[in-house]
Amino acid sequence: MQPVKKVVLAYSGGLDTSIIIPWLIEHYRCEVIAVTADVGQEDELDGLEEKALKSGASKFILQDLKKEFVTDYIFPMVKSGAVYEGKYLLGSALARPLIALHQVKAAEAEGADAVSHGCTGKGNDQVRFELTYKAVNPKLAVIAPWRDPKWNIRSREEAIDYAQAHGIPVAQTKKKIFSNDTNLWHRSSEGGVLEDPAQAPPDAVFSITVPPEKAPDRAETIELKFESGVPAALNGERLEPVSLMSRLNQLGYKHGIGVVDMVENRLVGIKSRGVYETPGGTILYAAHREIESLVLDSRTLHYKEIVALTYAELIYYGLWFSQLRVALDGFIEKTQERCTGTVKLKLYKGNVIVDGRQSPYSLYREDFATFGKDDVYDQKDAGGFINCFGLPLKVQAMLKIDGIGTHKYQEMDYSKFKRD
Repeated sequence: MQPVKKVVLAYSGGLDTSIIIPWLIEHYRCEVIAVTADVGQEDELDGLEEKALKSGASKFILQDLKKEFVTDYIFPMVKSGAVYEGKYLLGSALARPLIALHQVKAAEAEGADAVSHGCTGKGNDQVRFELTYKAVNPKLAVIAPWRDPKWNIRSREEAIDYAQAHGIPVAQTKKKIFSNDTNLWHRSSEGGVLEDPAQAPPDAVFSITVPPEKAPDRAETIELKFESGVPAALNGERLEPVSLMSRLNQLGYKHGIGVVDMVENRLVGIKSRGVYETPGGTILYAAHREIESLVLDSRTLHYKEIVALTYAELIYYGLWFSQLRVALDGFIEKTQERCTGTVKLKLYKGNVIVDGRQSPYSLYREDFATFGKDDVYDQKDAGGFINCFGLPLKVQAMLKIDGIGTHKYQEMDYSKFKRD
């Protein structure tokens, strides 16, 4: 790597990025600009500028990306139905491309020649940040301290010691050593006692949900309205995207909704245990699925489930800016044209229970579905359908009953044909 003069660091104010500022200055003799993306961390942003400057940063930049995060990242993902390994609603994975994109823009505006991040060499986030760098401006140098030969910090305990030696205040202690990531969509927790998948997560892990047993004893019913797959109103009140997500998060928090404890397969090839809180997102996904169940025909719905798996992998693998993700958006947007309607949900002690759904584009017809007498469906017609649909099964069974070789095709005698 060529010598760097100015580095833009993706700065969260957490343990890793807090110690990286003085480390970069010490080992690269460069100017460090700290850039923080506001994607809904709320009080975690308090005091970050003062902390960054005291740590040695020459400048602190705060970028308000909440609206862009919701409209250009969260809502498209909701419309896709993407879920990683059946559980993870991709909160951290989804935010990284947005953060990295604006980090690169800041580097270009500040005339920096390098970007840096605090991701470890074992995790997924290093891939997500750096693939975005490559997609947006591959000419910028990348400094990844955790993979740097000069980096001699090998654990979070050693990182805490480094912070204390340099007078940098950090929230983590050696007794409370979880690695957290919070945004408007979710909160993730890893590390510490959570590295043992047999151990239940302690209460200290949870921040944006309450335990279901502490949730209200009475259910609360809400109504969500969608317009072309996009949530537009809550309980009859039209809300801006950020306000809508905040309100759903409050409801999910209140009723203990959205906790996922899973062992997942990281992109780098190892398994990890994570605890995720996605209160509002869990509600939103449940409602959106109900609208789709009304308006999408079976083949489109089933094919879209296949697309959702691929979409989830693209997000998880850091390929948000790939051609395939953009192409899949074309298909997904087409499926959402008639995803308009309302869904009623009952929230109760960690559960999201469907209480009704309707759409002007609903394909559900009561006169077709009824078990009573109707004039639009002749039940006798089903017999012919079953015979045709089940013919391959019947042929397989006949082979078993009659035995293979019972019916032979007569071989043609080619000797009767003469060459010209």
